[in-house]
Amino acid sequence: MTIKFAKRMNELKASEIREILKLTQQKDMISFAGGLPAPEAFPIEAMKVVAEKVLTEHGEAALQYSTTEGYEPLRQKIAARMNRLFQTTVDESNVLITCGSQQALDFSGKLFLDEGDVVLCESPTYLAAISALKAYGPRFREIAGDGQGMILKELEKALEEEKNVRMIYVIPDFQNPTGISWSLERRQDFMELVNRYEIPVIEDNPYGELRFEEERLPALKSMDRKNLVVYTSTFSKTFCPGLRIGWLAATPDIFSKYVLIKQGADLCTSMRSQMEIAEYMESYDFNANVKGLIDLYRRRRDVMVDMLEQTMPAAVSFTRPGGGLFLWVELPDYMDALELLSICLQQKVAFIPGASFFPNGGGKNTLRLNYSNMTEEKIREGIKRLAAVIRSQLKAADASI
Repeated sequence: MTIKFAKRMNELKASEIREILKLTQQKDMISFAGGLPAPEAFPIEAMKVVAEKVLTEHGEAALQYSTTEGYEPLRQKIAARMNRLFQTTVDESNVLITCGSQQALDFSGKLFLDEGDVVLCESPTYLAAISALKAYGPRFREIAGDGQGMILKELEKALEEEKNVRMIYVIPDFQNPTGISWSLERRQDFMELVNRYEIPVIEDNPYGELRFEEERLPALKSMDRKNLVVYTSTFSKTFCPGLRIGWLAATPDIFSKYVLIKQGADLCTSMRSQMEIAEYMESYDFNANVKGLIDLYRRRRDVMVDMLEQTMPAAVSFTRPGGGLFLWVELPDYMDALELLSICLQQKVAFIPGASFFPNGGGKNTLRLNYSNMTEEKIREGIKRLAAVIRSQLKAADASI
């Protein structure tokens, strides 16, 4: 029997991250690959108390179906937190609870994209967003950045040339994979352009709370005069990814369509997980938990940057992020990070090759490093191993620098 699959399946490939993560499960592997939070920071004992309280006091509701929009007390807390931290003006009626922010990305593709439509995105951009959106058959046009955000002349050129742009996807805070954060001026100028062309924007902000230095910057959503921005975020990076709770915030006419999509996808997100997060935020100091993550990740960032400065040859460059979980490495043009990875895995150190973050190809000489999941000792040793492998692959001219 010949089974025929939908055409969209032709565009879906196994995630390189997921395949590599299988190898990183080896106990002696030093992994800078996945975007995993530090497990030692999970508030396990507090969550035991929270889980018991939720089940004791609200067990029937916690284990029952819920409304598609989500648990209202949690939505209220999310809206209040967004408004306080990122200068937005949303309320719970704008907030839809999703199964992680990845579900919000998938829903965004379903809502805005027909086959052949154009998505404008940063170059490089988050590979799981590429995977989620690619299922709907769009064409991606990448917009280069300059360390401050998208280059707006390039963005405007694309908006003028492309006749069926349906979405702009951006990560303004500590972008995955580069770690770069947009400047305030770039955010303001970007939104001026967006408001003029009236193109929907998916603002993905899983890392915005994890800022190590300077003041937190306002979200694009806070500058949204024409209700064009859909804001997505998650508790996976600031709390516990295993609970699978994310959210999106959108204006009522867009929000109602997301609700219809979610009803068709899974009816509702886990009520128990939602209630447990809301109870934790009520009974414990969520801000202190985030501050602990910031302090931990800042130290690990510092160790990784220091080691890269000490060990990498001059032909290798890298970003120095002010927050988030990742930094970005550029190798000499002739080097292939995927080939480099195969050698590194033999040395028990792993990373993600950068080509996966370019929807139209390229970036073979780049790679992403995560600093949140390994101890400082393992970061030091892992970067030593990585640098040794890179030096072994340099051409003579670069090796002499």
